[in-house]
Amino acid sequence: MKNILENILFVVTNTEKINNEIKTGVYFEEFAVPYLNFQKAGFRIDVASIKGGDCPIDESSLKCSNPNEWDSCAKYLKNTKKLSEIDKTNYNILFFPGGHGPMFDIAYNSTVKEFVEDFCRQNKIIGAICHGVCALLGGMDENREYILKNKKVTGFTNQEEEIAKMTEFMPFLLQDKIIEEGGIFIEEKPFSSHIEHDWNIVTGQNQNSSYLIADKIIELSK
Repeated sequence: MKNILENILFVVTNTEKINNEIKTGVYFEEFAVPYLNFQKAGFRIDVASIKGGDCPIDESSLKCSNPNEWDSCAKYLKNTKKLSEIDKTNYNILFFPGGHGPMFDIAYNSTVKEFVEDFCRQNKIIGAICHGVCALLGGMDENREYILKNKKVTGFTNQEEEIAKMTEFMPFLLQDKIIEEGGIFIEEKPFSSHIEHDWNIVTGQNQNSSYLIADKIIELSK
């Protein structure tokens, strides 16, 4: 039987489009790279979403020259488990990939908030990358303070949003909200490979941080 510390739950978006012209979903690199690294490390991995069922892949994330092995991960985004039906006690690691999709369904979701708060209370590892960091917004600790307060955190930056020409389409800017909740937002140059680790929370700035965040979570789980 595997040690429970090796059990990780990915939570992905169900959001397929931002408007009639702009499609979205999970940014595939932020799902596939960590998934493969965790798999190689011997983790048992499950994938959930708020509604369950399929998680769309952001088409723009398929245009890179990714290794063919990433393609084998696409099947795990089909028929995801419904988050509200998951027994959170079966997992010691919670992971949120990004893409713009999470900004529209994962951010401020009550079930996501319940998972995040419970994992924090029990000092379980939480990882989030790029826009997936929005899953931590609104979460409160046992003192009724924001979980992100006084924590070093990173995520998709305002400057990166501007470069991507997506600022006007977002319901809010992730960097601004993290700062509003008292988080110590740390950014590197746009699209740098960059992670932050504070307490039990590991965050990555963008898709280029996918290897780093997976490696850090694996290190912390040992």
